Amino acid sequence: MACNTLHGRALAVATGAQMANHSLKVIVTGGDGDGFGIGGNHFIHTMRRNVDLTYIVMDNQIYGLTTGQTSPTTRLGARTKSTPFGSVENPINPIPLAMAAGATYVARGWTGHQRHLTELIKGGIQHRGFAFIDTFSPCVTFNLDNTHDFFRQRTRRLEETDYTPDNFSRAMELGYQWGDEIPIGLFWKRDDLASLDELEPVLEEGGPIAKRPLGIDRETAQSLVRELM
Repeated sequence: MACNTLHGRALAVATGAQMANHSLKVIVTGGDGDGFGIGGNHFIHTMRRNVDLTYIVMDNQIYGLTTGQTSPTTRLGARTKSTPFGSVENPINPIPLAMAAGATYVARGWTGHQRHLTELIKGGIQHRGFAFIDTFSPCVTFNLDNTHDFFRQRTRRLEETDYTPDNFSRAMELGYQWGDEIPIGLFWKRDDLASLDELEPVLEEGGPIAKRPLGIDRETAQSLVRELM
């Protein structure tokens, strides 16, 4: 089942879907402007609550859909349609932000390494709790700084080192690393924190709410739908 929502509101809708039917595995996709800009508040609080879903952000460090304005991850000094003299805003770094906010699976991939990215997404789907995969997805039209060649020369897979994603301080340090080498891979993972649906007493008995009897007659239910629609 697929669902399109308002820009920036995907995580709010996904939280409602997951809590209404916690037998579902919910996967959310969006962009950097969508997820870190207009949806930034939802991003933080969904991680804080450790909602059991997988969030894949296609991060091209620009507003590609609306023709090239700066996004929250656009580099300082970038010349764009909205900043012709160079951006004066420091970008956010979603990896340390996700770890600090409480995400229990934090990874970063690049579309140029499809198999590696596939494994990160697979791990996120299998994870119990909030899984976040920031995905470098170069915009070939509006962002001529962060290109495929840029990432090809700089990205280094954590899985090819002796790093293990269970050291919070080291994960934070690597998450901030940006320059000649940019780490990609699984930065942080913990399995000892309960997800939101596991903590909600209402869900302990009776199965998913979406599959329970309404408790009201059909005519009353239909009148409520008509009123709300």
